[in-house]
Amino acid sequence: MTPAQEQAVIALLREVSRREILPRFKRLGRGDVRDKSGPLDPVTVADEAAERALNAGLKALFPGDDVIGEEAVSEGTAQLERLAEPGRVWVVDPIDGTANFAAELPLFGVMAALVEEDQVKAGFIFDPISDDCAVALAGQGAWLEAADGSRRRLRVAEPAPVEQMFGSMSWRYMEEPLRAHVLHRLDRLAAVTDYRCAAHQYRMLSAGHCHVQMFRKLMPWDHAAGWLLHSEAGGYSRHFDGSNYRPSHTGGGLLLAPDAPSWEALAEALLR
Repeated sequence: MTPAQEQAVIALLREVSRREILPRFKRLGRGDVRDKSGPLDPVTVADEAAERALNAGLKALFPGDDVIGEEAVSEGTAQLERLAEPGRVWVVDPIDGTANFAAELPLFGVMAALVEEDQVKAGFIFDPISDDCAVALAGQGAWLEAADGSRRRLRVAEPAPVEQMFGSMSWRYMEEPLRAHVLHRLDRLAAVTDYRCAAHQYRMLSAGHCHVQMFRKLMPWDHAAGWLLHSEAGGYSRHFDGSNYRPSHTGGGLLLAPDAPSWEALAEALLR
């Protein structure tokens, strides 16, 4: 990806945020929010409008690429198997943290990741509120770009003993007996949070503001961009069984840590 293309993607995320998302924030009507798979999985008219705009914008910028959005998959018009096939695919989450957005909480983001044959090549996490974008390019590092174009490199936290680590844990989709097993061991960490927004949790983790994250459900629009951001910021992550992350794999869980020894210590403390 060229610097001009990178800037074009950031500009698109900013434009869609200003045109489709922010005008609807704190202005949703009674019929503007509905549940998809259940009460923990809402969608709003802003999600749908933003996804349409992102789809059109990315196809205009990259005519040969495919685009897969969260809402398109939930409607059955796109398939995740496409991620493992030849060719480039953009995976987008128009509003990550929809529950926060619908609850009028200013903690949500817009995520886009470029995937090629199940490998994440680029990741973008845009914050409409602060008007900045976390960016990662495979092999080129991770950084936060402010609205004025200034940048600062992202780097994960320094390793620490398990009892001094803190971070976010999303256990709502864990099945038994794993769920009970992990919940009974969370007190081995210094602190645990869940902001209901993978976009900001990945930004926190990659900027060194926490040590660890754990997820069970791995839809690619929630994790592809953030996984690359964390990896390029120096972090180490694996599925619960120790295998490598792949965007097309929606199961297996994901544990993220500052480095490989930290991951092993966390896996021992929480999973084994």
